[in-house]
Amino acid sequence: MARRVRVTVHGRVQGVGFRAAVVDAARRLPVGGFVRNAPDGTVEAEVEGEPDAVEALVTVLREGPLGAIVTAVDVAELPPRGETGFRITR
Repeated sequence: MARRVRVTVHGRVQGVGFRAAVVDAARRLPVGGFVRNAPDGTVEAEVEGEPDAVEALVTVLREGPLGAIVTAVDVAELPPRGETGFRITR
């Protein structure tokens, strides 16, 4: 059974290669969804896939790449949509 979550990452998370690091991790897991910079300075992601893979990517989002400073992470459950492939969006 698939799980989908929306994750909002707060802190110094833009301009540090955050989205690229998330895409690399997502493609290795694999999970579907997207990651994007939000106008308020956060990074938002929606992640869908097997529950263990989704949780693994949430862990990546909680840690961030070198240079990021994650101060808070919000996770909200969403209904799965059957999405495959992971990408950066605007």
